[in-house]
Amino acid sequence: MHVPDGFINAPVSVAAGVAAAAAVAVSLRGARRELDERTAPLAGLVAAFIFAVQMLNFPVAAGTSGHLLGGALAAILVGPYTGVLCVSVVLLMQGILFADGGLTALGVNITVMGVVTVVTAHLVFRGLLGVLPRTRRSVTVAAFAAALLSVPAAAAAFTAVYAVGGTTDVPLGKVLTAMVGVHVLIGIGEALITTATVGAVIAVRPDLVHGARGLAAPLKLRVDGALVDAPAAAPAPAAAVRSTRKVWATGLVTALVLAGFVSFYASADPDGLEKVAADKGIDEKVEEHAAAGSPLADYGVKDVEDARLSGGLAGVIGVGVTVVAGTGIFWAVRRRTTDAPTATSTATPVA
Repeated sequence: MHVPDGFINAPVSVAAGVAAAAAVAVSLRGARRELDERTAPLAGLVAAFIFAVQMLNFPVAAGTSGHLLGGALAAILVGPYTGVLCVSVVLLMQGILFADGGLTALGVNITVMGVVTVVTAHLVFRGLLGVLPRTRRSVTVAAFAAALLSVPAAAAAFTAVYAVGGTTDVPLGKVLTAMVGVHVLIGIGEALITTATVGAVIAVRPDLVHGARGLAAPLKLRVDGALVDAPAAAPAPAAAVRSTRKVWATGLVTALVLAGFVSFYASADPDGLEKVAADKGIDEKVEEHAAAGSPLADYGVKDVEDARLSGGLAGVIGVGVTVVAGTGIFWAVRRRTTDAPTATSTATPVA
């Protein structure tokens, strides 16, 4: 759903850029409450993983494909504020290095693909956890629903932006129906990927899933025939905290394999936005990307003739750059171990 240059006029693009900048600023502050020295590198890994999986377009209808947006996955794994930053880092790397998503439309893309998906997913996820049993299975069920709904929400948000600043005269109703319709199908794929990933992490390290924190039901003791809550266990000493190196290494290798090898087999069909734009005429005034001459444009390495090798190298470079950039940002904004605990980090980010 990467919006290219030329779909949205300059005034609305600027306004979206201001909104995106505000959302990122709020998220930078909020991420400090979600990240510490143990989880900051994992957040960088989440950004790199989203980059890798976004290269894997999957078919959803005749002549149409879809790919992960990643907002729900990031919000559940590392928290909503950090989730906005994860998707923003991915979009920035894609726009600058790979000519994917217009540079003048970067604010639109961050707002639609980052803020809207994260906020929608976070609200749905937390709402469901409030009524479902406090189990790990509930986390995966809530993750499925949150991811599924976040994609058509982003499609509707794009339609709203287009209604205000679209550069072509296309009936709004047709755009909304087409966008939401195809992105409901893409949302199913998003939900399956998100659920599988969250479920895999919960199975081995539930302590690393932000959305699963505090879900363990209190231990009950029978005292004089009545059930009472057992006293809370003392916090584990720092030395007893399990290392995240194995998870980080496994995740990075997985992202490299997906981007460097599996991406070659991704669907070549246009994604949902591209298909709707071509069918409805939204793309009549599309502009060439400012970074079209980049050595990595269109996810290929310039002057490397072999398509498999070119795409694989571009994917590996993208994962590497994203994990370094993301980890650097998250490490800089993390909460230091000497900092006093702050308020809970589950509030919804506001643009």
